[in-house]
Amino acid sequence: MTTLAEKKGFIWFDGKIVNSEEANVHVLTHTLHYGLGVFEGVRAYETSEGTKIFRLNDHTERLFSSALAVDLEIPYSKDEINQAQIEIVKLNNLKEAYIRPMCFYGSGSLGLRADDLKVHTIVAAWEWPSYMAPEVFEKGIKVKISSYKRERGNLVSRSKVNGNYVKSMMALKEALKEGYDEALLLDTENFISEGSGENLFVIKNNELFTPNLEASLDGITRKAIISLAEEIGMKVNVSDLTVEDILSAEELFFTGTAAEVVPITQVNNQKIGSGARGEVTEILQKNYFDQVRGKRSSFPEWHTLVS
Repeated sequence: MTTLAEKKGFIWFDGKIVNSEEANVHVLTHTLHYGLGVFEGVRAYETSEGTKIFRLNDHTERLFSSALAVDLEIPYSKDEINQAQIEIVKLNNLKEAYIRPMCFYGSGSLGLRADDLKVHTIVAAWEWPSYMAPEVFEKGIKVKISSYKRERGNLVSRSKVNGNYVKSMMALKEALKEGYDEALLLDTENFISEGSGENLFVIKNNELFTPNLEASLDGITRKAIISLAEEIGMKVNVSDLTVEDILSAEELFFTGTAAEVVPITQVNNQKIGSGARGEVTEILQKNYFDQVRGKRSSFPEWHTLVS
């Protein structure tokens, strides 16, 4: 299998287009050692009108919000970052793409003070059809409640900061070792937080529930699902949720830009609902996939054409 480093193509690096094999950094790059950087995960989908990036402006807004949370000054405007993402999808001739903007400190010095370091910015894009196996969109996944926890009430810990994902990786590794497909993390007060890289939704009595953002990423797909649920008349509740709330749910599903919309059919050893993808999950999932592929007339502002 060809690795990302071996893929031919182009990367936007500090305002210039470079061949992917030339997009390199020094081994003493500060972010490589300490994890202080910010990034986004964005998707572009093929539609009948051409390739469109889904909720580009929202992703870029969140990138800048994450940077503000860790006092990292991005040396480009939001419009420049948006245009870089459009350009890199186009230059790589991608009909569908996963896009990765990232801002990180360079190799001027090491140390926790992070004094006088240059902030570098890259935008890469590649084909990534499915984060999980394609069949899980129908059959669902098994989830383990993790021993790892998210810090509650901390802006940095709920921002899209590079170093935060160490805990995500460890939680996922723990779940996979025990035969599960994904992890579900609690926060430091034992309320439901999120998956390793996904937001959680609960369906009960034809209402939609999702954890508040005290210990969760402000997910772009989460926002989309809330809007799509309200569009079909569902009541949406944002609040603290307990383990008991999810174990008694009729349906559960994860959302995320990479994961998209994935049903959860088991938590720990307990079956959720019928143990299969639920009816409401299927409706919201279909509406989401139709939305991102431009098959619906609703929310045209969510789409940016790559022209």
